[in-house]
Amino acid sequence: MALSGIQIYKMLPQTNCKECGFPTCLAFAMKLAAKQVELSSCPYVSEESKKQLAESAAPPIRLVALKGAGAEVKAGNEVVMFRHEKTFYNKPGLFIHVKASDPDLAAKVAAADAYKVNYVGMDFTVDGFALVLDSDAAAAIQTVRGATKRPLILIGDAAALQAGLSACGGETPLLYAADASNADALAELAKGKAALTVKADSLEALADLTQKIQAKGVEDMVLDLGGKNLSEWLTRSTQVRRLALKANFRALGYPVIAFPCDAKDEGLAAAQAIAKYAGFVVLSEFKPESLYPLLVLRENIYTDPQKPIQVQPGIYEINQPKPESPVLVTTNFSITYFSVANEVEGSGLPAWLVVTDAEGMSVLTAWAAGKFDAERIAKAIKGFDVASKVAKKRVVLPGHVAVLSGELEAELPDWEIRVGPREAVDLPAFMKQALN
Repeated sequence: MALSGIQIYKMLPQTNCKECGFPTCLAFAMKLAAKQVELSSCPYVSEESKKQLAESAAPPIRLVALKGAGAEVKAGNEVVMFRHEKTFYNKPGLFIHVKASDPDLAAKVAAADAYKVNYVGMDFTVDGFALVLDSDAAAAIQTVRGATKRPLILIGDAAALQAGLSACGGETPLLYAADASNADALAELAKGKAALTVKADSLEALADLTQKIQAKGVEDMVLDLGGKNLSEWLTRSTQVRRLALKANFRALGYPVIAFPCDAKDEGLAAAQAIAKYAGFVVLSEFKPESLYPLLVLRENIYTDPQKPIQVQPGIYEINQPKPESPVLVTTNFSITYFSVANEVEGSGLPAWLVVTDAEGMSVLTAWAAGKFDAERIAKAIKGFDVASKVAKKRVVLPGHVAVLSGELEAELPDWEIRVGPREAVDLPAFMKQALN
């Protein structure tokens, strides 16, 4: 039975030392009861209390990490049903389904591994590979490892999984899959070496099986919920999430794996899996045109709604600017930055773009909040030593904050202050007509 915040508070040292990041022990206890922090954040809790608080300190959905030769994918540790309640933490890993028997295995894995696309300053890639093993599992692992270091999901019978796991060395793959017929054998195989997928025909049977496997010493498990169609899978996924978070039902408190590759409409099934609680998603093949929208969807859902996407403040060179090129100013809100940068880059006109730290806010929002003012702009221009890069000291303010021009002249008396257009789309015309 989970403990309440008051019950947890009584077991804490009650020193209000603030070393946990909270102003009081009571505040920390409330967060601990809500599964939003870990007990390890308190440096002074006694060993006796640790044992008593183990259940309340453990996350409702266990964190499972798959480790490759040079990369890692995590799933679990989620604490809310809906993103707007707080945030989702660990993005579902997107894995590409490949077969050991495929004569083009190495080439297919290498092509998918090399995929990288930039989206608002972030590099998107595939996360790993789901490898269907054959009789020569060791050779297949060696072939795949020659092309990628990303984590693996190993699919096969007990013998193939044992050979594949041995070939993985010190890695932590996910073994697929334990059911009522082979649970004992795969539990022994996975214990201390790998995460284990567990599947059953119903949630009741699945819960019984996870408890049986846990009793054999396997802590890291992933649930295959089955389901005949999208509706059934969605229902089960939602039930498992609710049972874990709301009822603290430990037997189903594990990440979920989805196989859209088996669905009639793979794209739709993959989108549903990403949106509704899958921790690992296996796609049938590497297709950039299908993968990219799923990566964007995942990023949108797993971006903290309380923290806007930001770019690094600094001075950016667009179209190889020269000393006489103009200096444009904007905030570090990613959409604002890319709107300005893309318009200028597309025009072919060279410019210096100074991105100020506005805590991820857009121009008008930051100005209204006092995060984008003449003092901050001047500090950025001086701090990034823009003067040393230009021959003509000329700064272009966003049109929406034209009111700052007088204040900025006072802050930068040696600079010419110009007011640009309100919209980024009008920048190319402005640069051609007004800055020549």
